[in-house]
Amino acid sequence: MIPDSFKQDLLNRVDVVDVVSRYVQLKRAGANHLGLCPFHNEKTPSFTVSAAKQFYHCFGCGAHGNAIGFLMSYSGLGYIEAVKELAASVGMQVPEWQPRTPEEASRKEREADLYAVMEKAMDFYRAELKKSPRAVAYLKGRGLSGEIAARFRIGYAPDDWQGLRAAFPAYDEPALVECGLVVETEGKRYDRFRDRVVFPIFSARGAVIGFGGRIIGASDSADPAGQASPKYLNSPETPLFEKGREVYGLVQARESIRAANRILVVEGYMDVAALAQFGIGYAVATLGTATTPVHVTKLLRLADELVFCFDGDAAGRKAAWRALETSLPLVTDAKAIRFLFLPEAEDPDSYVRKHGQEALERLARDAQTLSSFLLGELRAAAELASAEGRSRFLTSARPHLQKIAAPALRLQLVKAVAELARVSQDEAERLLEIRSVAGRARPAPPKVERSAVSLEWKLLTHLFARPSLASEIDTALLQPDKPESEALSELIGILRGIDDPDRIDDAMLAELIRDARHAEALARAHAFLRIELKLEEDDAVAAFRELLEALRKREPEEHRRLREKVLKGTASPEELSSFEQRSGFAARGTPLK
Repeated sequence: MIPDSFKQDLLNRVDVVDVVSRYVQLKRAGANHLGLCPFHNEKTPSFTVSAAKQFYHCFGCGAHGNAIGFLMSYSGLGYIEAVKELAASVGMQVPEWQPRTPEEASRKEREADLYAVMEKAMDFYRAELKKSPRAVAYLKGRGLSGEIAARFRIGYAPDDWQGLRAAFPAYDEPALVECGLVVETEGKRYDRFRDRVVFPIFSARGAVIGFGGRIIGASDSADPAGQASPKYLNSPETPLFEKGREVYGLVQARESIRAANRILVVEGYMDVAALAQFGIGYAVATLGTATTPVHVTKLLRLADELVFCFDGDAAGRKAAWRALETSLPLVTDAKAIRFLFLPEAEDPDSYVRKHGQEALERLARDAQTLSSFLLGELRAAAELASAEGRSRFLTSARPHLQKIAAPALRLQLVKAVAELARVSQDEAERLLEIRSVAGRARPAPPKVERSAVSLEWKLLTHLFARPSLASEIDTALLQPDKPESEALSELIGILRGIDDPDRIDDAMLAELIRDARHAEALARAHAFLRIELKLEEDDAVAAFRELLEALRKREPEEHRRLREKVLKGTASPEELSSFEQRSGFAARGTPLK
């Protein structure tokens, strides 16, 4: 865990305007900066960056946060990675923390060693490529230039059972097995990759975490155990590499993804390199595994359109269906997921070399939408001409529509399913067991609209002006079961857990609420006070005091009498305990933690 003191120091040293402007063109608009939101398509700027408050907010899609949050959303980095990248940009070193257990400390230290081993192995493979006319000829035959080979750090594993011994004289070192570079069986060791073109796999930070190898000869047809070696081979799961979390080519594709606002997901690393060679730089590949929720979530952060590209045969359609099922709970109304099926006997590599960049990009633009693919597959499996067929159609559609979290998309699909099944929309919702088309299929923080005028909403917005005022709010007075009351209660809990809330600036406030259950509502209230109301702190605090008085006047008579007894010192121990529990703060003036 990174300490709050370091995060505060880091956010004090960086300027969110500088960070955002590396990726978004900003123009000054009064005290703030304005630009087109990088997280959704828009023609009129609604993306505001506040230099004074050190956070950004989009009034179009609701994206918000500080400099750390921006790097996470824009670059697809994890939290720790974003902090480290931001710290490196200002010459700060993230403190190394003693993990909770000696085992964790040892693992962290070991991981650092493994990264160095992987980097050294990549350098070895790249050097070997230059020594192998046969491997160079293979790449040229596949249409890859030296520039593309260098861009993707492509190398070659020599046709030698222990070729890595040249780079690692201590060939019996355990790290070689831990990294997946060497296989050990029955006391014997040999290189995993032999006579293969080798493609390094990078983490989001650009560290080598694995390799993919494409065989180019017959000499590697079997290992010592007699097992046939596949045409394509990936590193195994290691402490650095988890196939279900990584995609190939993301580091090289980032700039093209930003420019195209689209990601093309293919199945092989050779496809990625070939597409880049022909000007389609926004392609990435899964790594010998089915599409996972982590893949979809990571990629949807980076672009508004995700196009899965598969072969048009039965196996390709089966893989596409698995990707669709994975994507259903994750797609949003602001994002598009499409499915591209290539002609028979074609893959992206062969198609782009045969037909060119424009033809493949046209296929990507015209690819089937998620809804079209879903309905098409469901219709193909049902006989809609009969009542029984339509009944089966509704039954098969039910689990898929229930997964969809995007309200507008689910509404459109429910209407389409109702029409095909010859029932009304209300009947379809009931038969599909969808509680409310406007609802979400999974729990989500309730939204608090800016137009809300309740006391709770006003208190929520104004509390950001002086966080220490959280200790003065009696949570028992908040109207229950209201989204803004729940959001306000959560913020009060967060602020009461801090020794000196008023020392926290807006950037740190944005950090504190980032992972809150009601993060979206809290960020909207924060931005509403700072960007729309534009109140000075003294004015906001004065308004807060008036709102607090109005809240107390709304106080139930029973609770008011109990409060008076507490203040006069005449309350019994039971009454005192009841007051503290209902109010959320100690009767003697000390906020409850």
